[in-house]
Amino acid sequence: MRTIELRPDQPLDLDLTLSCGQAFRWENVDGWWQGVVDGRAVRIRQDADRLTFEGADAAFVRDYLRLDQDLPAILASIDRDPVIGAAVRECRGLRLVRQQPWECLASYICATNTNIPAVKRRVALMAERYGRAIDGPSGMTYAFPEPEALAEASRTDIWDCKLGYRTDYICEAARFASENPGWAERIAALPFEDARRALMEFKGVGPKAADCVLLFAFGFFEAFPVDVWIRRIVGETYLSDLAGRSCTPAEYERIRRFSRDYFGGYAGYAQEYLYCARGPARRQR
Repeated sequence: MRTIELRPDQPLDLDLTLSCGQAFRWENVDGWWQGVVDGRAVRIRQDADRLTFEGADAAFVRDYLRLDQDLPAILASIDRDPVIGAAVRECRGLRLVRQQPWECLASYICATNTNIPAVKRRVALMAERYGRAIDGPSGMTYAFPEPEALAEASRTDIWDCKLGYRTDYICEAARFASENPGWAERIAALPFEDARRALMEFKGVGPKAADCVLLFAFGFFEAFPVDVWIRRIVGETYLSDLAGRSCTPAEYERIRRFSRDYFGGYAGYAQEYLYCARGPARRQR
C-alpha cells in the first residue's frame, strides 16, 4: 500500500470525485474505490487527509486526481452567486479527473441518449472482450481496449457489447484512431473551438459528448457540457426563458456560451459542481 498526505489547504473529496459521473469504471466496494485507469487496476480510499492506494504510484494518482491544481482558487473564480456558492460549499473537494483521451472519447460515444449504469455496462463489456487482462489488487480485471483491438473486431461482435446504434460510431472511431495514432495530441494542441469542431467530426459525437471529452480528457476547463439536468438548472437559475422547453441546438449553444462568459475559464468546474449539488448525483447520496 502507498499513501499520499493531502494538504489541508487543497481539499479533495474522493467519494464525490469518483461518483459524480465523470468516469465510468469506478465502483465503491466496502469503502474502497476500485477502478481501471489508463491500463492500471487501482484500489484507493480516503481517510480524512490521507489517501491509501495500490495499483499505481503516487505520481500517477496525483496526476489523475489533479492534486496539484489550486482548487480553492478555481472555486473562488466561479463563485459568482448564491446558487453556485451553495454548490461549492456542498461539494467542496470535488475535482475533475484527468482521463485518457481514447477511452474518454469511446465512453462518451457510448453515453449518448442513455444513463450511467448502461454506459458502465457497455464499457465493461468492451473491456472484458477486447481489453488486456490485468491482475490487479482486487483480482482479475481488464483495461479498456486499444483502438486497434476494436478496429480488428467484427461489427457483430461489437454490437454484442450492447452498443446498439452506437456500434458503427465505435467501429469508425476505432479505425480512425488506430490509423492516426497522433490524433489526440493534434486535438490537444488546437484552440478550444477548433478542438471542439475536430471532435465533432467523429460520427456519434455531438456537442455534449465533445464538451465532455474536452473537459475530462483534454483539460479544456472552459467546456460546459449541457445535459437535461444542467439545462434545467441553468433555466431555473440563470436563463429563465429556457424553462420548460426542450434543448434545441441553438439553446445548447446559448447555454454553453453564456456559461463560459459568466463563469470564465473554469466553467467546466461550475458545471460539475452544479450537477453534483442539484442533479441526479445528489439524489443518490
